[in-house]
Amino acid sequence: MENIINLFMSNIWIFLVVIYGVCKGLREGVKKKSLEHSSKESVLFFYTLIGFLMSVPFAGNPFDMPPLYYFWVLIKSFIIFLAWIMSFSAIKKMPIGYYGILDMARVLFSTMLGITILGEVLNITQIFGLVLVLSGLLLINFRKVGKDEDVKARYILISLFSCLLNSISGLMDKMLMSTGLITEGQLQFWFMLFMAAMYYIYMKSKGTPLKISEVKNNYWIIILSALLIIGDRSLFIANAMPQSKLTVMTVIKQCAVLVTIIEGRIMFKESRFYYKLLCAGIMLAGILLYIIF
Repeated sequence: MENIINLFMSNIWIFLVVIYGVCKGLREGVKKKSLEHSSKESVLFFYTLIGFLMSVPFAGNPFDMPPLYYFWVLIKSFIIFLAWIMSFSAIKKMPIGYYGILDMARVLFSTMLGITILGEVLNITQIFGLVLVLSGLLLINFRKVGKDEDVKARYILISLFSCLLNSISGLMDKMLMSTGLITEGQLQFWFMLFMAAMYYIYMKSKGTPLKISEVKNNYWIIILSALLIIGDRSLFIANAMPQSKLTVMTVIKQCAVLVTIIEGRIMFKESRFYYKLLCAGIMLAGILLYIIF
């Protein structure tokens, strides 16, 4: 029993990343729901503002960070600021199940970053697992059936660029948290504060009016913020654990795809449910190979 407990504790980062993946998958459907009631600019601002307020009680001493780290968190925030604008635009224009599978392209980007910058090494089995993940990605884009699955190329490109930016942010999370000079509470506090400020400026630049009543009338925004805080906190803790690897974490995160496919079927009555599950199954098989070996 002691050995089992030790094994679980030494790999608890995997469990934390799974929590992030589930929250991430739920967020995609909730984003689409929130956009049915409010503008993209309003959702992004209130989403991050409420997320910041939720992070305050768990921030510890947010001002006890090396000065240079404020700059790096600001850069990370700007990267995600751009990524979320793109992802919200794509989610509004494509089926959520389709978007969830397409979002798995970040596996490729993060793997390349992990190998080239962090010096992580893949074995033959992990390479085969990665090939399976990419095969599932190609299959979902190979066959389109019905008008509701007709996605314009520009939204696919926007989604892929958002994946790249998210992968860069994930690399920064790993590098910042692994130093031990910043806590997950501090990172979340400043990340959410910077993001809220950026989206406020973005909202004002687009001429979108600030209406507090939108939060009351669009409860999906509050749910979105809660899922963000829970998921990101789990991920930041996992990043701080020295045994965690960026390439493996990126693949584990893709369990979110099952959530988005089910959401798409239940919440939005999307078609091609079983074909999407097949594509996701191929990709998840690759994920299991990646983790086990």
